[in-house]
Amino acid sequence: MPYPDRRMDMISLESKSGDLEQTEDSTLECQSPIDRDVHELANLGKKQVLRRHFGFMSLVGFTCITMATWETLFGVFFEGLDNGGPAGLVYGYLIVWVGVLATVACLAEMASMAPISAGQYYWVAMLAPPSCRKILSYLTGWMTVIAWQAAFASGGYLTGTFVQGLIVLNYPAYTFERWHGTLLFYAMNFFALFVNTYLSRQLPMLEGLVLVFHVLGFFAILIPLVYLASHSTASEVFGTFVNNGGWSTQGLSFFVGLNTSTYALLGADGAAHMAEEVKSASKVVPRSMVATVAINGVLGFGILIATLFSLGNVEAAINSPTGYPFIEIFAEAAGISGATTMTCIVLVLVMFANLSFLASGSRMMWAFARDNGLPGSRYLSRVEPRTSLPLYSIGLTTLISLLLALINIGSSAAFNDIISLLVSGFLGSFSIPCFLLLWRRTTGAIAPYSSKVDATTNEGVEQLYWGPWRMPPVFGIVVNIVACADMVLIIFFSFWPTSTPTTASTMNYNILVFGFAVVFSLVYYYFRGRKMYKGPLRETVPKTRKRQYFDSGPTSSQR
Repeated sequence: MPYPDRRMDMISLESKSGDLEQTEDSTLECQSPIDRDVHELANLGKKQVLRRHFGFMSLVGFTCITMATWETLFGVFFEGLDNGGPAGLVYGYLIVWVGVLATVACLAEMASMAPISAGQYYWVAMLAPPSCRKILSYLTGWMTVIAWQAAFASGGYLTGTFVQGLIVLNYPAYTFERWHGTLLFYAMNFFALFVNTYLSRQLPMLEGLVLVFHVLGFFAILIPLVYLASHSTASEVFGTFVNNGGWSTQGLSFFVGLNTSTYALLGADGAAHMAEEVKSASKVVPRSMVATVAINGVLGFGILIATLFSLGNVEAAINSPTGYPFIEIFAEAAGISGATTMTCIVLVLVMFANLSFLASGSRMMWAFARDNGLPGSRYLSRVEPRTSLPLYSIGLTTLISLLLALINIGSSAAFNDIISLLVSGFLGSFSIPCFLLLWRRTTGAIAPYSSKVDATTNEGVEQLYWGPWRMPPVFGIVVNIVACADMVLIIFFSFWPTSTPTTASTMNYNILVFGFAVVFSLVYYYFRGRKMYKGPLRETVPKTRKRQYFDSGPTSSQR
């Protein structure tokens, strides 16, 4: 029998779900964290089918490497240099970091209220008024799925083209072809598929080790840049703005360049989509989300400042034959051998980030399919019993990334398109629940948390409870407003191209891809989805639970 020790983590989950339905006391004193987790999930209407094997440190490692802020900054460095320049990157990063931290703090509150893999679309169903609950939840689910598909594609693109950049660095006679990058993209994503299936049991341990490598790798890059590179002056770093996009004003160029920092700071919600595999999820998930943004924000800013002071000739870096300015900066600081080693460190860490992209993206797809939100939900919602993995969702996520990779063959702006799709998808899925949370918290519709009631198991809007993690009331309102304002600004500019005038090869195709996905979801909803999707479905609900909120949806036994 494969996975013989799995029974210790599962703890007879099916029997526990049955016990919960027969419980006479909804304030059951659970005997272990896993008991409490299963009880909370049952009150959210779901059965426990995945293994809970993530703790706080392994989840922080998972989310830190999912964000991979300082590593992915190198990959999107070019866009920020072109639109904003050194000074634009510095100030843009700080603005985006504050906005993302505010956004994640709001998401963390919702993750504490309802720790479930469904994440954003479940929280929307929980917070929205009944009149628009279903359609808003449906749209949010689609945007979240789109965002995570783009995230996995972006990881494959970065790792594949990093390898190409290394080849150019070491073999200058090599001709840089975009289809070569696409094939390398495929290789990297097949590696992620292998780890997420055959080595899935080792993933939590691996993420804990990668967290250490994430921090050590930071210093392995930082120290050579500080001690070996020739440095620019403070005025050159903090006072030099660049507008290579041809925009009418420097301010407009600055805002177009914000996608760089936004891309590097997204991904903390990956912890929420792993919630059903986390022990003590209502506490561990929100804490890990906020901790991740704080840790990665500091590391990312440190690397950004060090890289900008080591920049040297801006035009030479932008026009590097490797395709990436940071490889040119490394070469000037440490020579070809040193640059190869430093780039390999970044490459390996982004490869590990790609493992997390696939894990979170597939769990999100599986959760939405479990509630009949996607075409083919009957298959995508299946969990393979031997491994407790949603293999159909993992496979489809991989296939979608391979199709997105084809954009790279026909467009030189392919990566910018994927980044823009990721940014608009993520922030679109964050904005709806954050606006609804602001409405609920300002109207006093959420009751205080109490450990004596199922305060972490909200099912709807009749009576909401805060979870064990929340911000102080007035401070929370201010943070929520900042988060909503930041998201509106970034979403607006995520559809802009990087330069003007725009041609077919430099166009930002995000407006086409994202628009098509949203229109397709609405058309599907009108003809079929509204009959299938009833909001988050109840698979199990304790009989003593008197508040039933998602009354429009049948239980799994009635489907």
